[in-house]
Amino acid sequence: MRFAVPKTWADVEGFGFARQTCRTEFWVGMSFIGANFTVNALRPPRAKGALHLSSKVLGNGSAIDTLRTSGSTKALFPHGRALEAIMINTSGGLTGGDAFVADVKAGAGTEITLTTQAAERAYRSAQGAAMVETRLSAQEDATLFWLPQELIVFDGAGLNRRLTVDLAQTSHLLMVEQIVFGRTAMGERVGQISLDDRIEIRRGNSPIYLDRIFIDGNAEDQLSGSAVARDKRAVATVVSVHPNAETQLQTVRRMLPQTAGASLLAPDILVLRLLAKDGYLMRCALVPVLELLKGGALPRSWSL
Repeated sequence: MRFAVPKTWADVEGFGFARQTCRTEFWVGMSFIGANFTVNALRPPRAKGALHLSSKVLGNGSAIDTLRTSGSTKALFPHGRALEAIMINTSGGLTGGDAFVADVKAGAGTEITLTTQAAERAYRSAQGAAMVETRLSAQEDATLFWLPQELIVFDGAGLNRRLTVDLAQTSHLLMVEQIVFGRTAMGERVGQISLDDRIEIRRGNSPIYLDRIFIDGNAEDQLSGSAVARDKRAVATVVSVHPNAETQLQTVRRMLPQTAGASLLAPDILVLRLLAKDGYLMRCALVPVLELLKGGALPRSWSL
């Protein structure tokens, strides 16, 4: 089979190749016969994805109002359960240059649960960082559960992640974010990484919770500090915005291991931070606490 021969660099770049000044011969499984130039590099593939979802009241429950996905982001909605969206990254992970956006709105009086199919993975980045932005909002009397599974950060990863939540005065929120630095059971080490992970929660346009984890350098060295993580490789953050937060505080504290703590930022805002040796121990400690705060079982994908 013969292919059309590109005549200009614009034509070459249209085939998905990056321009190079080197003029050595290059083969990519097909030959551009008769061309008076050579190409020696491919643009690495980049994954893009977006989710836009909103909910509305339907009868005595909640239903999808609007839904749109694109690129490498997909969403599944299990049958026979309350409105629950399982987000899927079909690219298999995150690496430099990837960009994902999720925009989810819980309509007034609705309840929506958001989770992921499996743990997300941030792989080594050849250049740049992956970008992940999640924007959540809950209108009056809405309940929003943000319950993704853990993020696993591998050696050499670059990730810039933002989570912003806008709450109405009478809305409720339960959110968890978990980060695992390498899989200790696999003997993995996490050295040089670039991680910038931010969480911002606002209620009525006023900030009620701000958090940032920033590591630019050797992750193991920074996590080894006695005032940081004391060599623990898994960290979780939980925020519950609910009128029952104050009454649940002592029960939550009794359930936590020595490497965790919980406190109140306000009578209806409970914050929990947990450190663990690995992802398995973190999950063992988290699951019963999350089920207590949620008032029911976690999404089924957590047990798969």
